[in-house]
Amino acid sequence: MNMNKLRSNIVDICNRMNNDGLNQGTSGNVSCRDGLDILITPSGVPYDTLVPEMIVSMDNDGKYEGPLKPSSEWHMHKDIYSAKSDAGAIVHVHSPYATAMSCHRRKIPAFHYMVAVAGGDDVRCAEYATFGTQALSNNMISALTDRCACLLSNHGQITFGVDLDHALWLANEIENLAKQYILASVLGEPKILSADEMFEVIQEFKTYGK
Repeated sequence: MNMNKLRSNIVDICNRMNNDGLNQGTSGNVSCRDGLDILITPSGVPYDTLVPEMIVSMDNDGKYEGPLKPSSEWHMHKDIYSAKSDAGAIVHVHSPYATAMSCHRRKIPAFHYMVAVAGGDDVRCAEYATFGTQALSNNMISALTDRCACLLSNHGQITFGVDLDHALWLANEIENLAKQYILASVLGEPKILSADEMFEVIQEFKTYGK
């Protein structure tokens, strides 16, 4: 896929995540691989004014050219691509329910089998660090061990997928799980699936839909 098409796809994903209620204003960010480089949303540009030409091309050292700076969270994007060979695109949002859980610094436990979409028996919550810092990225990478999604304390959530559509789909799934867990908790702490039960689910997910 050529760079112009990728840039257009990033703009489309930004508009979709806002329309889905996952984000608003200038919060959150989106990126995808472009060969050895990264295409990433610019810093501080409202998504309803974003056009493909504004998407920033950045190398794996964080170097870029042009008048617009890459997202302040470029460290997280760079580090995921370096650590996860299967990551083709990344979506970071401040979605309401996932962010609410992150503000309590709570993971999403295995209250529902769909928690396995993140790759394991929970969706971890990374330890807090100031936004835009390498410390935040380091904490995120730790929380993403054997996972493709995590919450970020007092911040939001981040997901990666094979492509932009996959990463956005997963962000919606994480938000839905956070909402379901909060609603279920109104009746008391939900029953948590055992490690053995979740292991069976994870094994099934490896071939589901293939």
